[in-house]
Amino acid sequence: MPWSTLFNAPARMPAHPDLAQGYSAVLEQIGSVAPFELAVRGGHGAATPGWAFLLGYQAALRLLWPSAPPTLGALCATEQRSLRPSDMHTRLDNLRLSGRKDFVTAGDAADWLLVSARSEALGEPARLNLAVVYAGEAGVRVEKLPPIALMPEISHGRLHLDNAHCELLAGDGWDAYVKPFRTLEDTYVLSALCAWLYGVGQDCAWAQPLQLRLLALLAGCAEVSRHCPDERAAHVLLGGVFAQFEALKPELDAALAAGPALWAGLWQRDQGLLQLAGAARAQRLAKALAG
Repeated sequence: MPWSTLFNAPARMPAHPDLAQGYSAVLEQIGSVAPFELAVRGGHGAATPGWAFLLGYQAALRLLWPSAPPTLGALCATEQRSLRPSDMHTRLDNLRLSGRKDFVTAGDAADWLLVSARSEALGEPARLNLAVVYAGEAGVRVEKLPPIALMPEISHGRLHLDNAHCELLAGDGWDAYVKPFRTLEDTYVLSALCAWLYGVGQDCAWAQPLQLRLLALLAGCAEVSRHCPDERAAHVLLGGVFAQFEALKPELDAALAAGPALWAGLWQRDQGLLQLAGAARAQRLAKALAG
């Protein structure tokens, strides 16, 4: 990534009410870039932490499916708050999907949806495939859910599938996609949110040492992004950058409190984003450290 693009205060993008159009506007501004650059440059100029999250999430999806269309997408895996294959009821049968997925980030605005579905024969252990469906096609319906307290500008939806035609991605749905996505999402969302904070620091003329530490944290995220998400090193290094971020929080809170109420309020509202998957991330780190 050309780091010099971050050295000036960002040209901040507005928080577009239409997520798909807003995402297209970001791509028009930064061009066709690699996923890490999408997360960082997009997050740097994002209007809110929620928009930075969305761009980090889109970046992670493009690591999961490198040939993804350039439009807004979503991963649909959770059912009844669980990601365990044995808890899933969505089924794949002869390239047809039926079932329901809950709490799909930006699902109502997505052009394409990656769906985990069980495909084992009766009596066999649960086995997942990952399939692609497209918004508006027969049997594909997304129900928009009420906004939540965190990043209310980023919508969530519930996906309903009724014998919907799909395309299959190669590989095991759990090992190749659903399991590594959590590490990819952690990496790219942290990158985008750190870039957002760095941009706020530039706008507000924070002390140079704090700005430089945020930039160094982004460099650490860049190193994590070079590792496969199932590598032991990826989990250990990711744990390191999260520890660095936690150590910066008191200084960040003080800098935000001393500046415009807008930025402080947005961060106070949305900083819990990084804690949502904290327990699972800690388990992965402990396993990696144990060897």
